Amino acid sequence: MNAMTPKSGLFLGGCCITAIAAVGSVFELASGQPDLGNLNTAVILAVSIPATVLLFIAAVRNANSE
Repeated sequence: MNAMTPKSGLFLGGCCITAIAAVGSVFELASGQPDLGNLNTAVILAVSIPATVLLFIAAVRNANSE
């Protein structure tokens, strides 16, 4: 069984933060009047979704390589 490394933990922590940002952005955009404006919230959403996926993949690969 593979143990989680500190580096994997950092990747997973970043993954959680970006996933929370994505969900928050969806709710803000669905409300009709986002606090940061439509453009800024859409940019946060567009960046956070791929970042979440990439950070998760990096965490899994790092844990498997150790």
